[in-house]
Order: sequence, then structure tokens, then C-alpha cells
Amino acid sequence: MLEFGEPLTGITWRGALDRTGYEVRLEARRLAGSDFFCGLTFPVAESACSLILGGWGGSLVGLSTLDGRDASGNETKQHISFDQGRWYRVRVRVTAGRIGAWLDERVIVDIATAGRRIGIRPEVELSQPLGIAAYRTRAALRGIETRKAED
Repeated sequence: MLEFGEPLTGITWRGALDRTGYEVRLEARRLAGSDFFCGLTFPVAESACSLILGGWGGSLVGLSTLDGRDASGNETKQHISFDQGRWYRVRVRVTAGRIGAWLDERVIVDIATAGRRIGIRPEVELSQPLGIAAYRTRAALRGIETRKAED
């Protein structure tokens, strides 16, 4: 459980992690509140990036940051309606030169990283190298795992 934060709350794994060639899988749900219930921060080569689910008032999805632009201002931005209390399956895959993300079985991100400046917003610095945060929202997480990326 991630209780309401002011403004953020979250969990962080500080152990050794692969920086490419891996996947993170989990299930997440928003229990109360109206902002992001899953801000998944993950390593990408020498940097990190965050997948945001339900941000900027509840429906925004995307990566933060790409070339200095957060999820509300880059090409991964989209709006998805999230049902309060429903479990969503989340998967992020990081391979050499690519980031992919799925919500349930739907591809929501598929971008090449070559030549891109990958980063995070300052608010999630403490989520590195791998963490999940919620913004003024009560959320639940389960089944968090990492594994080698399948080719």
C-alpha cells in the first residue's frame, strides 16, 4: 500500500540491477485520489526514466523525461481512463536502444533511445535506481518482479 503523500510517497529498491536487457512487471491500482498511482522509475543505461500512469489530474500516461520534456510534453503522451480500484498489469522493457511499456496487454510506449536524452523529474530522485511512487494518491501494488528481457 502506498498511502497519500505530500506530495509523493513510494517504495525504492536500492540493490544491484541490470541497466539494460531487463523487464519490470507489476500490478497497480488507484484506491483514492486523482493523480498518478504508478510512477515507475527504472534504470536506462547510465540514466533513469519514469513511466507515469494517471498523472496530471488522472488520465495522462507517458515517459518522463525525454530530451528534457516530461510525460505531458513528449511524444509518449496519451490519455487513458483509469477505473478506481481496478488492478492494471504494468510492464516496462529496457533493451539496448529501446524502451517499451505495456498496460495490461496494450503497448503504450515503444521508443528508440539512441540520440535521446533520457532522465527523470527531480521529484522522483529518491526512486532511483528502481522505485514506484504515487502523487497525492492512495495506491496498491503487487507482484513486483524484474527479469531478463525476452528477445
